[in-house]
Amino acid sequence: MLRNFEVLLLTALFGLSSASFADQVTFKNGDRLTGTVVKSDGKTLTIHTDAAGDIDVKLDSIQDVKTEAEEHVGLKGGKTVVGPVTTSDGKLDIATKSGTVEAPTGDVTWLRDDAEEAAHEKKLHPGLMHGWEGGINVGFSVARGNSETENLALAFNADHPTENDKITMYAASINTTNNLATPSTVANLTTGGIRYDRNMTPRLFAFFGADYTANALQFLDLRQVYGGGLGVHVIKNDNTVFDLLGGINYTHETYSNGTLISAGPPPAFVSYGVTNRFIAATIGEEWDQKFGKSTVLTQTAGFFPNLQETGEYRFIFNAGTVTKLNSWLGWQNQFGNIYVSNPPIGTKKNDVIFTTGLSISFNPSPK
Repeated sequence: MLRNFEVLLLTALFGLSSASFADQVTFKNGDRLTGTVVKSDGKTLTIHTDAAGDIDVKLDSIQDVKTEAEEHVGLKGGKTVVGPVTTSDGKLDIATKSGTVEAPTGDVTWLRDDAEEAAHEKKLHPGLMHGWEGGINVGFSVARGNSETENLALAFNADHPTENDKITMYAASINTTNNLATPSTVANLTTGGIRYDRNMTPRLFAFFGADYTANALQFLDLRQVYGGGLGVHVIKNDNTVFDLLGGINYTHETYSNGTLISAGPPPAFVSYGVTNRFIAATIGEEWDQKFGKSTVLTQTAGFFPNLQETGEYRFIFNAGTVTKLNSWLGWQNQFGNIYVSNPPIGTKKNDVIFTTGLSISFNPSPK
């Protein structure tokens, strides 16, 4: 009995000792929250608790903050100080190694613990071989018997974001054949591209990119689009990014000879060997949205009117979702729509790609 009492007493003392070394947040209504202060953006404060995980609270609802561990604090004017933090009488006291630094709470632009600061520095200077985010989705099906079909669908996306710029790469492909049909190719469409964004201000950025498309059933050997322009972050926060883009591009597209199936036999062969070169405008929008901690929606749309031939244009729309099943495996859906106003005779103006299935992330650590 005495032994059990000693164990309980030691456990209680250990719990009190642990609590005494925890960070504390006191609210204006008298409530208190104990945990670990993680970060602040000058408007909200994130504190990690054992019971509820990360909790975001508004700074204007807080009366006092006291941290036991060192915090990295950014002040107006670009100054950064490091040390345990205590608030009192509308000011912040940072106990640095060289002495206490006092600053009005309104001068604090950000705050990070050691882990958040390390992650911030890594994101700021990740190096080209590190910091990539994205995944690969592969789908394959085969049918035999009354039909002989094979279908291969691929989707790939990768981002390399830093505080000042971002590299984006993407590719999508669908190839379907039916060996009992003539022609045997049912679908063969491939798209891909790369883009570089550079921040000019917190809201304004410049972009340069290249996009490529091949479509066998539209007789499109290759469409090359090279362009650039300016973009604006209309909304930019941890959960939502909405951008508007405008610029100009150079398009070079080559169509090969194709076959038009006439009403009666034999098929009529139509020559459509054409190369188009023109300047077009770039008008677009992009939307990234996080839903909870596991699902991300990415959507883009672009309108490219030919500036040399009035009335001719191209329109693209892409949307995709990725739902994390664990740190490296997810469920991905990708939809793409390409509309061309002046395709070759006998072909359709619209092409759609849809892929779904499991995706493998090459950024296993959570964001």
